[in-house]
Amino acid sequence: MIKLKNVKNRKEFAEFIGVPLQKLTYVLYIAKIDNLYTSFQIPKRSGGVRTINAPQKDLLDMQKKLAKLLATHKSIVQEENHIKLNISHGFEKNRSIITNAKIHRNKRFVFNVDIENFFDSFHFGRVKGYFEKNNNFELPSEVATIIAQLCCYKGVLPQGAPTSPIITNLICNILDIRLLKLGKKHNLDYSRYADDLTFSTNDRLFLISESLFYDELTKEIESAGFKLNEQKSRLQFKDSRQTVTGLVVNEKINVDRRYYKETRAMANKLYKTGIFEINNQSATIKQLEGRLTFINNIQRYNNSIDGKKHDPWSLNSKEKQYRAFLFYKYFFANEKPLIVTEGKTDVKYLKAALKKYWELYPNLISKDSKGDFSFKVSFLNRTKRLSYFFGINRDGADALKNLYNFFTSSSQNNPPNYLYYFKKISNRNPANPVIMIFDNELVNKKKPLSKFANHCKLNEDSRNNLQTQLYIRLQDNLFLMTNPLVEGKEECEIEDLFGEDVLNTKISGKIFSREKKADPKEHYGKEIFSNFITNEYEKIDFENFKPMLDNLSRIVENYK
Repeated sequence: MIKLKNVKNRKEFAEFIGVPLQKLTYVLYIAKIDNLYTSFQIPKRSGGVRTINAPQKDLLDMQKKLAKLLATHKSIVQEENHIKLNISHGFEKNRSIITNAKIHRNKRFVFNVDIENFFDSFHFGRVKGYFEKNNNFELPSEVATIIAQLCCYKGVLPQGAPTSPIITNLICNILDIRLLKLGKKHNLDYSRYADDLTFSTNDRLFLISESLFYDELTKEIESAGFKLNEQKSRLQFKDSRQTVTGLVVNEKINVDRRYYKETRAMANKLYKTGIFEINNQSATIKQLEGRLTFINNIQRYNNSIDGKKHDPWSLNSKEKQYRAFLFYKYFFANEKPLIVTEGKTDVKYLKAALKKYWELYPNLISKDSKGDFSFKVSFLNRTKRLSYFFGINRDGADALKNLYNFFTSSSQNNPPNYLYYFKKISNRNPANPVIMIFDNELVNKKKPLSKFANHCKLNEDSRNNLQTQLYIRLQDNLFLMTNPLVEGKEECEIEDLFGEDVLNTKISGKIFSREKKADPKEHYGKEIFSNFITNEYEKIDFENFKPMLDNLSRIVENYK
């Protein structure tokens, strides 16, 4: 692949970012860049609004590719020159407002200052000049011009383009190094998050040199082509609340108390009424999730450094608020019927079967004129987040016992009965069914379905119904389902629903084995087998899956 430093003209640049030359030419000179943006406003966390200029698809795709390539180039340069800077934390890999705030935690003095009109400071000429003259690039004028054309909107870098963060950080690199030296001169730690500059120290003598430091800082900022926003410059003392990029840093990193209370009130309003507002404007559950996830990320950081054990049964109050929201989103107000499988490969089998018989199950799946499928049911992705908050491990069936407890518990705390709580507070029933699917091994006391049935205290009638109709309702919107028994078997895994010809398929000279300890030289496992099923679904016989799909369709239809 051609390297950026070797790019000499528009044709080579098109090759570098992986787009046809004709398409690049069209975007630059026919469609015109300034016609390819959509502008809108979003509320700032601190109040007011921020204007976002978002590029349209063709331009966005090119900018994403360029941003990725620039980031790669930057990493290579830093590695070759053994550069390890911990200064810039905005829009940088593995860095965030948390890593930025961490530098200034528990300090006697914290000094914050903003750069005024940050993105507008990066005008077309400045971007072009940087890529022409910087030692790490030194690009031909034509190529530097193309980059500036692709990345600027109305003559400046726009907030909303994926290239703006990496380019601002590249151009600010020299400023960061100068400010780091200035900080060291005054015994200050320094970091930057986009346009937010922060200095901190435990040195009592800083108060004496504060005025001199500010004068020198102003001089450095202005010589770099920026201007300080004097209205946002502030010195914060240890005996008052100190904040860095919106986070409180006095003793441990935390969110502002008012922000947390507002978010909690929004969640309660959503639970009670199904709607809520942010800054007096109708808001979405995704926006609320963003706020709660932000709060939880701070909590996760604090958990990582406090030396204590953390699990689903020892959550603090903020974590419990977050867990309640997750239950509401996934299991109470879920937009689609939710399927929770015993094993992770089961999802691939069911999706493949639905795609094979999509015309028979219009309430479960659809297919558009382009041949693309759209599932009308969702499948639970067992994330680390769900594992931590609900004890739903990433694989295995025992974890479903823990999930069941949140639907049926008689305890107020460990675990709480969220189903009862949300029904009571909202005066509504759950939106859609949640369907747990196990292998049909009810007769084997050592197997997951039998253990789960015992955990749920299923009576004999319920067990018989499960064996005959292959599903039962456990509680409100929670259902238990299993696959049919085939070939006269007393117990049956979902893989048994495939014919022998499919189960005996050779891949790379190996045959399928369900055993985890099978010889990898002779056998392949469920992951490879499920991928084979996904890729070859049109050729595979899924007839034995129809009872399961019929029951899924029946549950979804009857729940309405």
